[in-house]
Amino acid sequence: MSLPAPGSVSEALDVLSRFRVEFYECLYARADALFELTDAVLCADGPVETLVELSLAVEHRRGHGAMYAALDRGRLEPTRLRRALAGLPLPKAADGRIVLAVDVSHWLRPDAPTSADRLFCHVYGRGDRSSDQLVPGWPYSFVAALESGRTSWVALLDAARLGPADDATTVTAAQLHDVIERLISAGHWRPGDPDILIVMDSGYDVAYLTHALADLPVVLVGRLRSDRVMLRDPGPARSGPRGGRPRRHGGVLTFKKPDSRHEPDVTTTTDTTRYGTATATAWDRMHPRLTHRGPWLNHAKEELSILHGTLIRLNVERLPGDRDPKPVWPWCSATAATAADVDCWWQSFLRRFDLEHTFRLMKQTLGWTAPKVRNPDTADLWTWLIIAAHTQLRLARPLAEDLRRPWERPAGPRRLTPARVRRGFRNVRATAARPARAPKPSRPGPGRPPGSKNKQRARRHDVGKTIKRAESIKEHQAQQG
Repeated sequence: MSLPAPGSVSEALDVLSRFRVEFYECLYARADALFELTDAVLCADGPVETLVELSLAVEHRRGHGAMYAALDRGRLEPTRLRRALAGLPLPKAADGRIVLAVDVSHWLRPDAPTSADRLFCHVYGRGDRSSDQLVPGWPYSFVAALESGRTSWVALLDAARLGPADDATTVTAAQLHDVIERLISAGHWRPGDPDILIVMDSGYDVAYLTHALADLPVVLVGRLRSDRVMLRDPGPARSGPRGGRPRRHGGVLTFKKPDSRHEPDVTTTTDTTRYGTATATAWDRMHPRLTHRGPWLNHAKEELSILHGTLIRLNVERLPGDRDPKPVWPWCSATAATAADVDCWWQSFLRRFDLEHTFRLMKQTLGWTAPKVRNPDTADLWTWLIIAAHTQLRLARPLAEDLRRPWERPAGPRRLTPARVRRGFRNVRATAARPARAPKPSRPGPGRPPGSKNKQRARRHDVGKTIKRAESIKEHQAQQG
């Protein structure tokens, strides 16, 4: 097993220490307790199941009362932490392109009627995609930078909680716009570099996001549902005695009807070890039919433009678990694609699932959804602490040793999983910067008098949206006043 070069080890330690100091400076209230709580998450033995167990870690030098008070009264500046995350070394694809993924993960709170701002989160049963249900919780939108190749590592860059009055598409557009501007300001993208690639699943309106991010150097790739249709460009204008307005749309390509497909512009075949032979078929200059619905209602006074892109049909030979493979339909906002571009797009889209591994790590190992907090602001604070913890794991990859179990296979230094890096983070922490101050001796408060009862009942909140989305232009204009 080859070890990293000494120069890279010292440089990685400097980057980790610098981020730890910047993270500490982002904590404006109860900074020492919150910083040590994050170290306890990273150094705890086993998965984080309850908050009170973290106060027993050696790295947490304060009591459990100080920990709960820090989460209740602590304060973190997200804007400053976002700039610190954007200034860190960023993973890129094999061709040097930045690939971003956006997805939503839910913090389910079904038994918390006193928690505000809960929404109905669409979730699936374990192992069964047909048993979907709506569970109250807090949905969070994450943006992360992806690496190349098969890995479970991503670089988390931003998180935003979707509130009852928020439109998910509008919030995502603003979130991506801010993330890309921070990356450009940090020097990760310069004029002449390849456009930043953004991949997303079918739950996003990729057409509207393409329109909202038109002023940025980005290319969007989003999966479409299998029941969708796309439109071709109209043919040559027909001359006649009446004249009239030329057609805006041509023929229709229906995904479920093979007879509606015309000759593709690009077809590629790739041999993969996991999916067998992958065949990608692409049609150039395909556009969706836009209507004044959803986020497009804000453009009711203007004629919607035609957004040309490349439609891809990806079909694989097999899927893990002997499942029946079904074609996937990604749509890319770029046109005039070559065979190399098509392969880059669908392979980057498959890398989006690396973000799912991060969600599983955050929930099952780092304990993101373990605390039973009531206030949504406390949930936001805890979410940023988990993001800072995951970022430190990513920066400690060249420094951690492989403390594997006897039944586990050895892994190289750059092939360690986040869980294995966490096992050795206690040793890495001993050499990194520790800006938190030692606790001062104090006496515990008197607490509630014995025998007294809490007569201030907590307020109960309804679940769901507080603003109904308009279904037509007239309804939208009536809501605007």
